[in-house]
Amino acid sequence: MIDSSRSARSFAVVTGASTGIGFELAKQFAEHGFDLLVTAEDAGIEAAAKQLTAAGASVESIRVDLCNYEGVEKLYTKIQSCGRPVDAIAINAGVGVDGNFAKDTELKAELNLIALNVTSPVHLAKRVVNDMVDRKQGRILFTSSTAGSIPAPFEAVCGASEAFLFSFAEALRGELQDLGVTVTALIPDAAEPKENQTDAARDGFVALMAGKDNVVACSRSRVA
Repeated sequence: MIDSSRSARSFAVVTGASTGIGFELAKQFAEHGFDLLVTAEDAGIEAAAKQLTAAGASVESIRVDLCNYEGVEKLYTKIQSCGRPVDAIAINAGVGVDGNFAKDTELKAELNLIALNVTSPVHLAKRVVNDMVDRKQGRILFTSSTAGSIPAPFEAVCGASEAFLFSFAEALRGELQDLGVTVTALIPDAAEPKENQTDAARDGFVALMAGKDNVVACSRSRVA
């Protein structure tokens, strides 16, 4: 369990934190005075948590599938069990589906994408935002993508989900602007190589801490 006596350190939650931008975001938090709760659906989350501990953070991890209602509720229960207010949350978990919508892609995969990229961020934000508003304090980061800024042929459902995330983040920011809670959209550039995910995470963290509306960064690599 995270040591609640370490009140000098803030507390952050990062989803999709086993690899990719999610892990790099968690690393940014750890290196800047945050303790962490990290989550992903794969077994790599335990190894990621151990690496993050080396940065001086107290780290809890939970392996959970956010594609279903029960998974999000399980994560929120874990957040509550840590006994600390969430100072920041990076809602980063997501997947992509590429291919011709009519001929190549599978409906099951696309519905899974919608569940993870669209439904779970709304569900998790609903739980966490209420707590932040009650405290009049908190920071929320949503990972979207430049793929959501224009129609995305051969990524039709994925691009639409990224557009939803950006729109949702912008609207939520407007609602919360006078309530002490900031919302930032991290928009990695879909055209950039995955090797730039460290820089993308750094850009996102800096923008979040500055309370910025959004930041276009340099990689789209995300994991569930």
